Amino acid sequence: MIYSDNAINILTVKTYRGIGRAWIVKNLKGNESVDTIVFLLNRDAKKNLPVTVEDFKSKRESIEREILKLEGFIDGVVAIGDENFPPYRGKVKNSEQPIVVFYRGDISLLKLTNKNIAVIGLLNPDQDTEIIEQEVVAELVKNGATIVSGLALGCDSIAHRQTLRLNGKTVAILPSPLNNILPAQNRELADEIVSNNGLLITEYYVNAKSEMELRGRYQQRDRLQVLFSNSIILSASYAKNDRGNDSGSRLAMEYALNYSIPRAVIYDPVTDVNNPKYDLNRHLIKEDKGIMIINRNNLVSSIKKIMSNKPDIKNNQQYQLGLFNSM
Repeated sequence: MIYSDNAINILTVKTYRGIGRAWIVKNLKGNESVDTIVFLLNRDAKKNLPVTVEDFKSKRESIEREILKLEGFIDGVVAIGDENFPPYRGKVKNSEQPIVVFYRGDISLLKLTNKNIAVIGLLNPDQDTEIIEQEVVAELVKNGATIVSGLALGCDSIAHRQTLRLNGKTVAILPSPLNNILPAQNRELADEIVSNNGLLITEYYVNAKSEMELRGRYQQRDRLQVLFSNSIILSASYAKNDRGNDSGSRLAMEYALNYSIPRAVIYDPVTDVNNPKYDLNRHLIKEDKGIMIINRNNLVSSIKKIMSNKPDIKNNQQYQLGLFNSM
């Protein structure tokens, strides 16, 4: 297992009240001394009692013991400031930037020179949706894409399995720690992804303490799929409505819009026009005149255009960018 003192320090900082991603991104560049970190925490932490070096080191040791329990389930931990911490795509505010990633497999699949494309969708696609999604993924893999998805049932699984079938590379982003793969039905698929030189990542090393916390983690998983992809493609999904239908796909497509990550939807205006499983696709087409629409009539040309998109990188990532590209 590979991790740095910096990664454990970042994890420790996160345990203090009032300290989140935004504070860490603003105040820490990585590899600060414990004394410096404690000074900054005492300056800003929302706590009556002062933080001491001894207190910080005690918390740090406790976290490191928890990380070591993951031996055999993870290959490493990287945090902001580490040499191989993956740069995100798009324009993202500090509070939504990734700061720690736990991984198993080939972490270099997240580097900027890799053409990562997210393919997502609903949990219960029909056969026609599965077939067209397989065709889209096949064209992406043929053009050198690494397929990113969330290891969920349905469209996510189709994207991962089709990539593996074609000997491509795929990245699964999880809402759970890597010693508790969710959904459990896809644990063999997760192993297969790693065995075929792919990658599993998560922001978590312990299980969620409640259903509410787990729901929040699924939303953060949707955010991370976007941040590590040059473009995102929606296979099919219900739109949010008063019948209780909604999906993580809707959130992921919103994240992409907010981050200026290019978006595309699979949609045939003839065959899919009355299919409710394409409600979100229709809604996005109506809402965003610039969104790319993929179907069998334009499959080859649309995928080539998607693959030509260059990732948008903020200037403050240049430090990480240079280091990461040296791998």
